[in-house]
Amino acid sequence: MTARQSFSDKAAVTGIGMSEITRSSGVTPLALALTASRAALADAGIERPDAILSYHLGDSAPVLYVARELGISEIGWHNELYGGGTQCASVLGDAAQLVASGIARSVLVYRALNGRSGKRMNALGLKLGEGAEEQFTHPYGMAGPVHQFALAAQRYLHERGLSENHLSAVVRRSRAFALGNSRALVRKAVSHADYLAEPMIASPLRRADCCQETDAACALVVSAPRPGAPLIRAVVRGGGPGCSTMDRAEDVTRTFGHYLAGPLYDAAGMKPSDIGVGLLYDAYSWLVPRQLEDFGLLAREDLADGLEEALERVNPHGGLLSEGYVHGLNNTAEAVRQVRAGAGPALVTGFGGSYGSAAILVPA
Repeated sequence: MTARQSFSDKAAVTGIGMSEITRSSGVTPLALALTASRAALADAGIERPDAILSYHLGDSAPVLYVARELGISEIGWHNELYGGGTQCASVLGDAAQLVASGIARSVLVYRALNGRSGKRMNALGLKLGEGAEEQFTHPYGMAGPVHQFALAAQRYLHERGLSENHLSAVVRRSRAFALGNSRALVRKAVSHADYLAEPMIASPLRRADCCQETDAACALVVSAPRPGAPLIRAVVRGGGPGCSTMDRAEDVTRTFGHYLAGPLYDAAGMKPSDIGVGLLYDAYSWLVPRQLEDFGLLAREDLADGLEEALERVNPHGGLLSEGYVHGLNNTAEAVRQVRAGAGPALVTGFGGSYGSAAILVPA
C-alpha cells in the first residue's frame, strides 16, 4: 500500500542549510545539526521554528537537544523518525502536513551524522531480536548493504542489457558535476580507465559505484508559501513485497520507484515530461538507471543508448556518489536550489530497497 499526499501547494521549503562535508568532523552530531539548522533558519529568515523533525539510523542528534540549543523553551510538535534514506523525501510530507493543517507555521527538518568517523552503515551486525535473520545470510557473503544490492545490480544489468560501461557513465557524470560544487567531498574528474581501475567491492560494484561515507548535517525549513520558495506539490511513501529483505522479494531488482511513480504523478497531477531535474537517491550507481526507468524519465528500451544524455538532468551537484552522504537530505536540499535557480519541477527520491519515498517540488 502506498501513502500519498497532495498538498495543493500549501507548504514550501523556505530555507536550507548544511555543515561542511568531511570524513572526520571532529565534532558531535549535535554540533553538526546546529550548524546546519541555524543556516537553514537564517536562510528562511526566522529565529526559531514551531516544530522540529529529524530521522536517524545510526548516530544522530536528539530533537530535544537541538531545540534546547536553539533557545526553544517551550517545544511544540516534534518527532524523531526511525529510518534512513527512505525518509529524505517523505519527511517533506510530514512537515508539509503540519503546515497545511495549521499545527505549525514553520518546521525545522534535519539529519546529522558522523557517518565516517562515527557509526558507519556499511556493515551488518549479528544480533538477537530485530534483524536476527542476518545471521543466515551473512555466511553467504551478505556482509553489508553493498553486498545485498550488488546482487540486485548484477541481475538488473543482465536483464536490461547494460554493462560496466553504463555504471561508469553514471560515476563519470557524477564526478563531472561535482567539479563545480564547492561542497562536494570528491572533486576530481575520472575517465573510463580510472573507473575500471577502482577496486571491486562486490561485483559488479566497484568502490566508485558506492556513495561516500561522510560526517555532515543538512537542514530544511518548511513553512507557508512565499515568493521564490519551492512549493511541495506531492509526496508518496510505500513500496512492495520484499522491502529490504531480499529473500521475500518477488524480484530483487524491483525497487521502490516501480511502486511509487504512478501514485506520485497522480497526486501531483503531473507527468514525467513535466520534470525538469531529478535528484535521485544514488547510494549505488545502478540505482540511477533503475529510477530513470521507473519514474518515466527514460524508457526501458532506451536505457542502453540514451543513458548518458538522460544523466545531464540528474543530480547536478554530484549526488551521494560525489557530494557526500547525509542520508539523502542533501539531495533534497539540492532540489530546492535547482527549483530556485529555474530548473523547473524537481523530483527527489528516497531509497530503501523495494520501499521508499518520493516528492515533487515546483516553482512558486
